[in-house]
Amino acid sequence: MNLKNLIVTTFIAFSPAALAELNVIADLGGESTQAIFEAVNRQDTPPASAATPEQGEAAMLPVTTSELSPGNVAPRALQLPGIGSLFIIGDDSYSRQWLQQNVQLLSARNAAGLVVNVESMASLESLRSLAPGLQLAPSSGTELARRLQLTHYPVLITDSGLSQEVGP
Repeated sequence: MNLKNLIVTTFIAFSPAALAELNVIADLGGESTQAIFEAVNRQDTPPASAATPEQGEAAMLPVTTSELSPGNVAPRALQLPGIGSLFIIGDDSYSRQWLQQNVQLLSARNAAGLVVNVESMASLESLRSLAPGLQLAPSSGTELARRLQLTHYPVLITDSGLSQEVGP
């Protein structure tokens, strides 16, 4: 340690601020948080039974995204580095046909699917049966529709653009 650092350290250690007492500005009362920490630290209780993914998804249904409906989407360039490949579909004949026609190309791209309009678990499972190996998750598409100015699906979104054409 050089002399300058020693002087600064000594000054800070013996300054009046370093010797000041703690002053309580306000005590608003309230309840003790001890019970919360005891619950967190409790190790001897058995874990609660975990819900299966299907139970979680079933609780999310139905999913309705009023901002999006089946229809034609004009291709457009985007700059979304790192997004990978994501597609949006619904539970309708247009989406089903698009999914069946593009399942191999979507699989090759490791694309993940959002089902933005679906009523029941049976409908979701029916869509999944059309695309074995692809991830399909029920999800609201409101935020994506707003941010990407989308009104229709099915659509594939990649880091470079969006389109209904899935080609290589």
